[in-house]
Amino acid sequence: MIADIDDAVRSLVRAEAIDSSGVEVVFDAPTKDWAARRNAPTVDIYLYDIREDLRRRAAGWVATRNGEGRIEARRSVPRYYKLSYLVTAWTQRPEDEHRLLADLLRSFLRYDAIPGELLGGELADSTLPVPLTVGLPPPEDRAFADVWSALGGELKPSLDLVISAPIDVGRAAPAGPPVLETPRLDLGDVHTGAEDLDRYRHTPGEPARPARAGLEGDRSPQRGPDAPAAPVPRARRRRRS
Repeated sequence: MIADIDDAVRSLVRAEAIDSSGVEVVFDAPTKDWAARRNAPTVDIYLYDIREDLRRRAAGWVATRNGEGRIEARRSVPRYYKLSYLVTAWTQRPEDEHRLLADLLRSFLRYDAIPGELLGGELADSTLPVPLTVGLPPPEDRAFADVWSALGGELKPSLDLVISAPIDVGRAAPAGPPVLETPRLDLGDVHTGAEDLDRYRHTPGEPARPARAGLEGDRSPQRGPDAPAAPVPRARRRRRS
């Protein structure tokens, strides 16, 4: 996945920032020895930090379907990881470096995510976005001066490019076979006989069966449409003493 992000960032920089100006794009650590050996205009995109993007962590499973649209398996949702790049420009004059950094900044600001046509590998098969940010303040536990001190080089202007990439953790569970039978609704009493259950059974999509009167165990009399209504008992008045 990291190699796929590297290729996408290189393609974006070459297409939007440097075009065919003869500037090299590398991913080397900008150490003092490396800077001494450099002899051509260069854009260095150094990956210096990898950590999980906890704001994008989610729980659950994602269904995997076959060509007929049926669920074959369920996979755990991917985890997002932030890849932090230190982007620097190296030329013979500081003015040229500043102009190159300005072109790089404009090219990154045009997009909220890496364009899908630039993604390759497993990221090309995914429909999830790959967000990017540039020039945001660093976290409280990290400073750019510390990065340069660890590299042993001199501090120079740079862009902080952060890309949140989804990673498939590889957990999957097979799905059960599809249900092909028509559902049936059964409201029968366990104490009634098999013939009495026909009164209650009904299959969706079929006309309801007429109920048979006189079930054994029914204490309520079966009343026809012309039967007189049952008398309503009168409320008794309490006598005053």
